[in-house]
Amino acid sequence: MEQQLPLFARELAPADQQTVREALTLLEGQLREPGASFTSSHAVRDWLRLQLASLEREEFTALFLDNQHRLIAHETLFTGTINHTQVHPREVVKAGLKHNCAAVIVAHSHPSGEAEPSKADHQVTTRIQQALELVDIRLLDHLVVGGMEIVSFSERGWL
Repeated sequence: MEQQLPLFARELAPADQQTVREALTLLEGQLREPGASFTSSHAVRDWLRLQLASLEREEFTALFLDNQHRLIAHETLFTGTINHTQVHPREVVKAGLKHNCAAVIVAHSHPSGEAEPSKADHQVTTRIQQALELVDIRLLDHLVVGGMEIVSFSERGWL
């Protein structure tokens, strides 16, 4: 299956589009590599930047992980407007159960380029964390991507 191109790459020359596809494939492969768990977030951040940094609308994505924090699957769960995405915690739980994951990292884009999380981002993160706890799935992080900047809830001590 061919790697989906981020919006910014769709206007590039075909050779450059292929380079972006190859980079995404390499990063995703690195995330899935046996024994390479998410102890460092660099690969995740790079992959998320390529996927979310240049979107024109907010998108909410989840990375579903096994017990060793290796990638099982990733899914865009919600797409919104230029400044809002309606996120339903039950759909995050439903997707987590579908993938039989042990842990989840969620991320969403801020098309404004401002990565600082809003009050609503904090509230929905708390609700997602509570909902996932009911089915023994750990929420490891919520990353907000604004342009090339990424804010991690976990690194700020909010999770």
